[in-house]
Amino acid sequence: MPVFKTPFNGYSVKFSPFYESQLAVATSQNFGILGNGRLHVLQLNPTITEITSFDTADGVYDLCWSESHDSPPHRRRSRRPTSVRTFKEHAYCVYSAAWNPRHADVFASASGDCTARIWDVREPGSTMILPAHEFEILSCDWNKYDDCIIATASVDKSIKVWDVRNYRVPVAVLNGHGYAVRKVKFSPHRMSLIASCSYDMTVCLWDYMVEDALIGRYDHHTEFAVGVDMSVLVEGLLASTGWDELVYVWQHGMDPRAP
Repeated sequence: MPVFKTPFNGYSVKFSPFYESQLAVATSQNFGILGNGRLHVLQLNPTITEITSFDTADGVYDLCWSESHDSPPHRRRSRRPTSVRTFKEHAYCVYSAAWNPRHADVFASASGDCTARIWDVREPGSTMILPAHEFEILSCDWNKYDDCIIATASVDKSIKVWDVRNYRVPVAVLNGHGYAVRKVKFSPHRMSLIASCSYDMTVCLWDYMVEDALIGRYDHHTEFAVGVDMSVLVEGLLASTGWDELVYVWQHGMDPRAP
């Protein structure tokens, strides 16, 4: 399957929501500690070729595609000189934030203070605090088919699935990674399917509704796997990136390293 080599260490990868053969990758020099960054826009041909790239003075750690136009992602200056609003409650770094797929005013955040918080922009503070893990939480994502279900991923090597209507006990606890889970992502096609990547250099697929939840493990990276995504337009198509400076694209069930 296609592989692309980046000059810097990979941090995030996202499929285009408009073109099934395009994706973008965020990278940072020197493992994101010090140096420049580069955003790559790539084309699947079936080999991976670069359409364009954008250099930055600092590392690029994440990206998103514009959902109001079909052009590639661009860096844009806001019309406002300051943020529209600042949400400040977490006691440590905020590693992840995700808008609810159904409610435009609701989003979740995940923090190193071991909590995930639910926010409504119409309210003065968070509307819910989930003491989700005993160690730092690095990622969170909402279920695309049930707007009350959220997943969190932690340094404790686990993924937990929560129902915000009854959040005292997780719906599921997914164990199988050997080190911190860096990213978690719900499938856009199947309600119970989750993808994750980890500092154990693997990408895993889970079905949190079945007893044997781990349904796929891919060990193609040789350094920390820190970015994973599932295509909205092609069911089962996965992409990952990591500190080994490689971007892989493959179909679930196939070897990402296969030619």
